[in-house]
Amino acid sequence: MHSWKARIPGLILSILCLCPGLAAQETAPPELGSRAAVLLDIATGAVLYSKNPDLEIPPASLAKLMTMHLVLEELAAGRALLDEIVALPPESWAVNQPPRSSLMFLNAGQEVTLRELLLGLAIPSGNDAAVAVALRFAPSVEAFAELMNQEAQALGLSRTRFVEPSGVSEYNLTTALEYAFFCREYVLRHPGALTEYHTLPEFAYPKPENVAARYREQPGTILQYNTNDLLGRVAGLDGLKTGYIDESGYNIALTAEREGTRFVAVLLGAGDRSMRNADGQALLEWAFANYHTVRARVAAPEPAPVWKGALDTTELVPAEGELLRGAGESPAYAFVYTAYANRGYQLGYTIELDDPLVAPLAAGTPVGALVFQDSRGEFRRVPLVTAAEVPQGSFFKRFWDSIRLFFRGIFKEKQ
Repeated sequence: MHSWKARIPGLILSILCLCPGLAAQETAPPELGSRAAVLLDIATGAVLYSKNPDLEIPPASLAKLMTMHLVLEELAAGRALLDEIVALPPESWAVNQPPRSSLMFLNAGQEVTLRELLLGLAIPSGNDAAVAVALRFAPSVEAFAELMNQEAQALGLSRTRFVEPSGVSEYNLTTALEYAFFCREYVLRHPGALTEYHTLPEFAYPKPENVAARYREQPGTILQYNTNDLLGRVAGLDGLKTGYIDESGYNIALTAEREGTRFVAVLLGAGDRSMRNADGQALLEWAFANYHTVRARVAAPEPAPVWKGALDTTELVPAEGELLRGAGESPAYAFVYTAYANRGYQLGYTIELDDPLVAPLAAGTPVGALVFQDSRGEFRRVPLVTAAEVPQGSFFKRFWDSIRLFFRGIFKEKQ
């Protein structure tokens, strides 16, 4: 029996990579002074740079991102309200935090909302805010840390562990790789947090409404600036968090988006604040110069003819990609890839099918490929598989199709 590849050209229904044109060839990554670093594409999870990715280092105040994540999950579930008043037990007062703590300046007798506590975590990185939040959602700081650990395990962060929610303890530990994937999850689950908390340049507290009536004319407001020095310095940067304790050095988690591509970078153990900033900026600029996210939407493949089967056709599905079924729209598949900066432009595709397809065919049998081509040639090959089993047809069907295939083969050879 002869075998051919049938090629069916197709049009990309939409390309969502918004890039201006072809870029130079890939360049070498920067030399970083930080002890560990990981950069990944948020859309795909592809790790594009790593240095000592599995080295365990205390996250310092990066731990507050997990604290915020748990609060935002509670808000999403309707178990908390942003404008609720949160009790301030003595453990949360600024005067009771460890020496050299970053503070929101909580104090006895204040009224503070959960929204303000989230701002106090994100902008001035208040250790007192972390304690207040922990005691809102758990009976003790230790119990809240256990919730943090449970969430870390649920997210697959096997080497990340917490003993308290602020990051002040050297016994909190993570790796650059695990925390980068956590930051990716954070951004995907809470995209609004970037503009609501992480990009705000300053935070003033306490305000008149936070203090007792007798202090409202002079509430003692303290203006603090966002600890992320790269806000406004790196194009598209809108988060996330900095951290420092002696045992870890200077840490930073960053995310930035340009023209439909978003990266996240985690750098741990820089020698000083200047090194942390330089490393973070250099790594993001290198990423945007060398990689971008390519998104494509392709119509679902037409059913393919089957010979000698109980069915005349079989549905085809790509081995990757997300099935889209909008109301009133034909089914389509969405694909997302990380590409070098000079690939993924002028994208089109062809469908290659084994020919003939002869029953029996098990569900999931590879029978061809969806082949993406860009301006430089083949870009990506996605296997096409059968959606369901196609059993053999009756004796008469098999006999008749054998005759048809025989003459079909002769005809193709003459061509």
